[in-house]
Formats: sequence, structure tokens, C-alpha cells
Amino acid sequence: MTMAKAHINRIGTALPPHDVHDAFMRFVGDLIEERRDALLFRRMVGRAGIAHRWSYVEPVENPNRFLADKQGFYTPGAFPSTATRMQRYEALAPGFAAQAIDELGLDADERGRITHLVVASCTGFVAPGLDQMIVRAAGLDPSVERTLVGFMGCYAAVNALRLAHHFVRSEPEARVLVVNLELCTLHFQETTELERILSMLLFGDGCAAALVTAEPEGLALEDFRAATIADSADAITWRIGDQGFDMHLSGEVPGRIQRALATEAGRNDGQGLLRGQRPEDFALWAVHAGGRTILDAVDKGFELQGNALQGSRDVLHDCGNMSSATLMFVLQRLMAGVEAGETPRAAPGMAMAFGPGLAAESFRFTTV
Repeated sequence: MTMAKAHINRIGTALPPHDVHDAFMRFVGDLIEERRDALLFRRMVGRAGIAHRWSYVEPVENPNRFLADKQGFYTPGAFPSTATRMQRYEALAPGFAAQAIDELGLDADERGRITHLVVASCTGFVAPGLDQMIVRAAGLDPSVERTLVGFMGCYAAVNALRLAHHFVRSEPEARVLVVNLELCTLHFQETTELERILSMLLFGDGCAAALVTAEPEGLALEDFRAATIADSADAITWRIGDQGFDMHLSGEVPGRIQRALATEAGRNDGQGLLRGQRPEDFALWAVHAGGRTILDAVDKGFELQGNALQGSRDVLHDCGNMSSATLMFVLQRLMAGVEAGETPRAAPGMAMAFGPGLAAESFRFTTV
């Protein structure tokens, strides 16, 4: 019996109204006390490949000291507690999700035919959960099957799509709505530690919604595979603190990824990330835009040719790292290229994201 194949038919994305990248850099400039650290920060800003990051926090200037928003959410010396941040997540997330879902262009009948909802988010917790809030905000059938993928980090998009893939293969009539929603800027920390400041330099907010069905339109999902780099559990950590969620991103991450991918390319057997293929066998690459150095590591580790990761670099430039939503923004641009005739149909592709573990989550796809 031939098993149904899942396809990403459409992707809709949403960004908050405020570009906070320049304001964040000015604010952090006031926090850094050591001249050497300040010089290094400015140099890293110039090399980050990021021009914009978006947030619901509205930057304003104050004659005495920068305040991050009109409500004083990030008032220097009085950054909010985790409880306060979660209250804002609960208030903002449902409308943000509805905005991305609206971009899919689903009419009332199509929304009523959604059978499954998969929600991935690692920047907030609330119960009743975001999945239930989305059902109400988006006008879905209350009986829709719901799954929440929580606190996995940047590669959660792959895990959410994997679930949709399995749903469609087991139930060919399934129509799965996948939502990736991250409010990363709720977790900025007041610190003078340069490594933590550089981690915060990467992150912005974003939301993506995707429709996954067996209908042969968009991107055909071929298979999924994960791999973990040994002895790297401390390279990326994401813990709940008293003043938001504390992200640790080791400076060793790009080097470890590059070495691991070079090993994968050299290994080139059926059990590896490349499934026995070579990097040049893939016409298209959709890699999570975790940072410029991460994308450089993938480029070098797989020895990719030309501008294979240009779509990922463009998303990083325009939006920063939006955690689990980022890969979906990259896939959306790739799909737009297919529709415009700029990207070939029936082309093989590889999608990949990295996160805590240190782990890589991946899937192969084909343009339709």
C-alpha cells in the first residue's frame, strides 16, 4: 500500500510592529563598562549580518537613560520578573498567532476543515495553553486534535513538521495547521557579561503558520533525521530564571557544528544526516538562521558552493534569530521563489536546524 506524502502547501508569517535592533545596541552600549568589551561588542555587531529585529517592545529615548518601551518594561535597574514576562506572553501570543494564520488566506470553510493543530513555542508557558488560545482566536473547530511542542529551542520547527508529516501519512485526509511562535525579546537580561550580551544580540520575535496536507502542492516532505554531537550538552542551554529565561550560547558552537558536518560529509553513508548523499546532490538548502557564524559553519562543513544559504542569510539580515519560527521564514522565501519561477520545481532540498543537545534536526524535501 502506498503511503500518503505530506506537503507544506502554504506558509504565512508575521512580525511585531517595532524594529528594536538599533535601540538594543544603544542600550547595551550603556551597560558595557569595560572599554575592551565595548570595542569587541561593536566589532561583533558589524559582523553579525543582522540589520533588523522585531518586537512588541516599543523603543523610546529618554534624556537621562534609554528605556526599552513606553511602559518601562525594561527599565534599567528594574527588569521584569519571569511572572511579568509570562503575563505579557499570554496577552500577546494569541493575536500574534492569528496574524500569521491570516496570512495563509484560509477562509472560514478551510479553517473548519483543519483536523490537527501543532504549536511550537519555547518562549512562554501558560495554561490553558497557547494551542487552545489559537483554536479560539483563529476560529478552528474546538474538536481539532492539538499538540504542543514546548521548550525545544530553535529546532522545534523540524519537530513540529515531523508530527504533521506523521499525521498526514497515517490519515491521508488530515489537514494540519502548524504554528511556530516565539517572543524572544521578552527574555532580554540586564547583564554586563559580554557572552550573554552577544547571545541577546541575535534574537527577535516572529511567528509562522503552515498548512500541511497530502495535496501535492508546495514542498513534499521526504524524511526526517536527528543527530547529536557527543559531549556537547553544555554548548546551548535555555533555563527558566527569576528574571526570564536564561540563554547560554557557547562561542564553541559554530566550530563544533562545522567539524561535525565535515565528518558527516566524509562519512557519507545511509545512517548519516546526508543519508548517503553528497551536499552537491541537494539543489536547495533551508538552514535555520541561528547566526552568521552558524551559517558559515554549515557552508564550510559541507563545502557548499555559491550562495547556497542566501535565503537563510536574508532572513537573518531582515529578522534576526526568531528561534523555532526562523526556519519557517526561510522555507517561505524558498516557496515564493518556486512560485515566481526563480526556483526549479522537482528540485531536491535539505532543511536543517540546530539547538540544545547539541543536536541537529533535519529533513529532506522536494519542490512541487
